[in-house]
Amino acid sequence: MDKTYTVDIKGYKADLPIIPFPSGISICFFNLHGNAEMTEHCGKEIAKLISDCDVVITAESKGLQLAHVTARELGHKLYAVARKSKKLYMQDGIDVLIESSITTGKEQRLYLSKHDVDLIKGKKVAIVDDVVSTGASLKGLEALVEKAGGIIYKKAFVLAEDVAADRTDIVYLAKIPLL
Repeated sequence: MDKTYTVDIKGYKADLPIIPFPSGISICFFNLHGNAEMTEHCGKEIAKLISDCDVVITAESKGLQLAHVTARELGHKLYAVARKSKKLYMQDGIDVLIESSITTGKEQRLYLSKHDVDLIKGKKVAIVDDVVSTGASLKGLEALVEKAGGIIYKKAFVLAEDVAADRTDIVYLAKIPLL
């Protein structure tokens, strides 16, 4: 992993490792885990794009710290988290099946606890995540919000990959290519 792609995220420069997949495509790997400075910057910038939402939702795991910073910046005490496995406390929650995404390569389920269902029901919900590419994970989050009775208000990402940047139903901070 000695090749990188430099992206400017609203004034924050990041060198993203270029990772090849067996399919022949390569991605610019974006990882907020462990990078407090970049997470703070991105969360604050995302908050500016969704300032009029009632609640934030994200999917674990890379969206967690981003949603935390964003919710804090918006003055929200809570945010919803879609889990990728069903936890013991989620027996009375909801779930949806989602298509394989570019990074998972297989179908998966997203789970929402009853607590988070109650948090978003009837509210203007902003979906927040690190990267949008094929939109498979986004479709899962949209399905969860709708199933929970929330109103999909905005869909915000740090990065839009390839043709996802052409979507008119999302907002993002910067775009990256598929290589």
